[in-house]
Amino acid sequence: MAIKTRSFHQAKSDLAIGAMTVLLYGLLAAVFFACLSIPNIYLRRLNRTFATTLLTFLVLIAAMHAVYGGFDVGRKKSKPVISSLVTGTVVTDLVAYLQMEIMNVNDNYNDHLILFGLDFLYLLLALLLQIGIIIFFVRIGNDLYFHFHPPRSVLLIIGDADQEAPLRAKIGRYRLQWTVEDCAMYDDPEIREKIRRAEVIFLGQIPQTDKAVLLKQCYDLRKDIMCKAQLQETILCNSRPAIVDDAPFLEMEFFKMSFFQRAVKRLGDIFISLFSLILLSPLMAAIALAIKAEDRGPVFFRQKRLTIRGWEFTIWKFRTMKVESSLHGAQTSTAINDPRITRVGRVLRRFRMDEIPQFLNVLKGEMSLVGPRPEMLANIDRYKEAFPDFAYREKMKAGITGYAQIEGRYNTTPEDKLMLDLMYIESFSVWLDIKLLMRTVTVVFKRDSTQGFEAASPAPDEIENLKRRRRTVN
Repeated sequence: MAIKTRSFHQAKSDLAIGAMTVLLYGLLAAVFFACLSIPNIYLRRLNRTFATTLLTFLVLIAAMHAVYGGFDVGRKKSKPVISSLVTGTVVTDLVAYLQMEIMNVNDNYNDHLILFGLDFLYLLLALLLQIGIIIFFVRIGNDLYFHFHPPRSVLLIIGDADQEAPLRAKIGRYRLQWTVEDCAMYDDPEIREKIRRAEVIFLGQIPQTDKAVLLKQCYDLRKDIMCKAQLQETILCNSRPAIVDDAPFLEMEFFKMSFFQRAVKRLGDIFISLFSLILLSPLMAAIALAIKAEDRGPVFFRQKRLTIRGWEFTIWKFRTMKVESSLHGAQTSTAINDPRITRVGRVLRRFRMDEIPQFLNVLKGEMSLVGPRPEMLANIDRYKEAFPDFAYREKMKAGITGYAQIEGRYNTTPEDKLMLDLMYIESFSVWLDIKLLMRTVTVVFKRDSTQGFEAASPAPDEIENLKRRRRTVN
């Protein structure tokens, strides 16, 4: 009965959210054309320019929906949904506006391209109105979703006691979606009855044999499952079904990149990094002057990092720490409120501008635009000691952006960084690279994306915890 009631509420909520999505995108298009039609009277009637601009807008808004996730209320917090919709709308508006202005260059309208005239002011007005509409719809959409979907009771199943507090904290950030009602060890003798009482089962890091038994029990009892990704699941997540004679197999290729994909990825790296360096050169000059003006120290910070096949390279960044820390300090990660960071450095780190010189590393072929995060050598040695699977990140070149950089934070645990990086490696496609590059813009809206560690480097007891958890899981 409960399953039928939930399915009924799910159908009503899907219908309501679907209708709101269509209405939202319709209003965004209407606002764009209403504002731009004020100085462009030909947009008020059906003609070639109107039809071409409308088609461009609709195609782009659909593409942005695929890239950023669109009106994904209920599953994400309001702020990420708003930032994704705003970013997609800005891209759509700018491209449609550029296409319209190019078509305006003709004998009847303009004899040259005008990008920042009266039309641009109406574009800014359209963007302001669209942002207001997006914020209103996301707020109302979330209220509507959670009217049909009250918080669901969660049973948290863990492999050791150390997992409970961090997992409770992560789930607690989504209190409108889930409420942790109980937590149990994987070998609890009453585990089946506890699974029966809960609505959603969160599985932490559990020995693989026991996890298989628990997954079967959850499946038998028709429970929704959130399974903490471990190496085996990450490797299998993008396997392909294959039939050998009449036997079903899951096919996993170790080298997923074809020659064509490697060529496209490298050409994209060269073109985008070169274009970005040229485009951002005035900003880079201003940043260099600001760094020099603060303490007269060097502009750039260089450090050894690891890339594909364990090769070492020298990464380039704008210096964000005091001179003595950058030149003579040990390789230690940034801590919360780290006193080594300069005033200019805090601004650069907040908006990720300190990473702009890494386009030089990409141009030289030492890094890629998208790939695993280039960790410090000292951190890698510590992480590999506690978590040997960390070496699997070296299947691909280190990257400026990627799943770990977009979805994670600076202080994300090494295990989670590994899983995020492996999700990218095992899911690689040129289209995924494009999506991640476009989604990188939304990182600026995440205030905790550059949050430092509680301590400047992993403490010995943390490493011991990682080792113990590794032994427990295996």
